[in-house]
Amino acid sequence: MIKKISLFLLLTLLGISVYIYYSVQSLKSEPLKITTELYEVTPGTGFNRLCKDWQTKGYVESCFKYQVYSKFVPELFHLKAGVYELSGMTVLQAVNKIHRGEQKQFSFTIIAGDTFQNILKKLKSSPYVVYPNDEQKLIEAMQVDGAPEGWLLPETYHYEAYTSASAVLNRAKEKMQSVLQHAWQQRMDALPLNEPYQALILASIIEKETGHAPERATIASVFINRLNRNMRLQTDPTVIYGLGDEFDGDIKRRHLKEHTPYNTYRIKGLPPTPIAMPSAEAIYAATQPKQTPYYYFVSKGNGQHQFSKSLREHNQAVQKYILKSNNDS
Repeated sequence: MIKKISLFLLLTLLGISVYIYYSVQSLKSEPLKITTELYEVTPGTGFNRLCKDWQTKGYVESCFKYQVYSKFVPELFHLKAGVYELSGMTVLQAVNKIHRGEQKQFSFTIIAGDTFQNILKKLKSSPYVVYPNDEQKLIEAMQVDGAPEGWLLPETYHYEAYTSASAVLNRAKEKMQSVLQHAWQQRMDALPLNEPYQALILASIIEKETGHAPERATIASVFINRLNRNMRLQTDPTVIYGLGDEFDGDIKRRHLKEHTPYNTYRIKGLPPTPIAMPSAEAIYAATQPKQTPYYYFVSKGNGQHQFSKSLREHNQAVQKYILKSNNDS
């Protein structure tokens, strides 16, 4: 009799174990039928509240079995607030992801050659960025001496939901400071630049003058040669920057005659601030330019430039690449 009872109990325990095993496997395989790309877990949300919301929205059929399961592994059901991407996951995978706090990573890209004002406009419209009502406070939070132009390193920055705009900008600023400091320490001897900020200004001009990376160090050499001979830089991008909203996309001869702090046809030396965000490559070109005999360059119309040693050669290049092209068109 005792043997029969023992056998019965053993079979019962075995049956319960099999039932629990398959129930857990069923839980692990049940998909979360989420219909939205992103799901936000607000601060203070517990699992019961989360699951009820999922059940109301049709993401899960029942919460009861998960509530039972949570009693056995309660530590896995402690949730972290945030915005999550949960599509293609099972219910438990989604819960574990929220438990680990693996939030959706948004990205913000600063493009080389872009201006500070354009970057602010893009950042303001970026998803889940907390942008202040007072833009001046945002600029002050960067803690840079003078204008913020030029101080953000072009790169892609990842952030979680509800990151402040200030935090994104300061990461870009710190990266720029690091790159600039390293480039300045490695700079070529006898450059006509007195401080890292002047290298940043020159790099921004180099960035705007060419999109052809192999030319950067040669473009830099032209400006360095001109600075060494106290020649005006005579570069259109600085003129355009100085015109601001007045510029309509077509630089005219009268613009070159206007007196602005950025008109390098009228002033000697560098403009007072950078005119854009230079890439790391442009910064290294400014601090380690090629050694060339060039003082002039003109666009070939294909993204590259023709470099010249003398004004006579330059005028010939202008005739070939600019005037002839205009006449042909």
